[in-house]
Amino acid sequence: MKKTYSKINRSKLSLGELVTIVASCARNEKETLAALTDLFETGRVRVKDHGHLKKVKLLFGANSSMA
Repeated sequence: MKKTYSKINRSKLSLGELVTIVASCARNEKETLAALTDLFETGRVRVKDHGHLKKVKLLFGANSSMA
């Protein structure tokens, strides 16, 4: 059984930690990718590098296992 959704408020997480948390709540890799894509595209998650906001661009290749 998957973990239930838990809200994380204004936590400063590494990208790896975010992926792990989202993956633990998702049913499969496609759902994980879709959720992360939504978080970045809607602006609910922002990526900072040394205090500067960075734009996230997700690319999906034809040879990807997600295709």
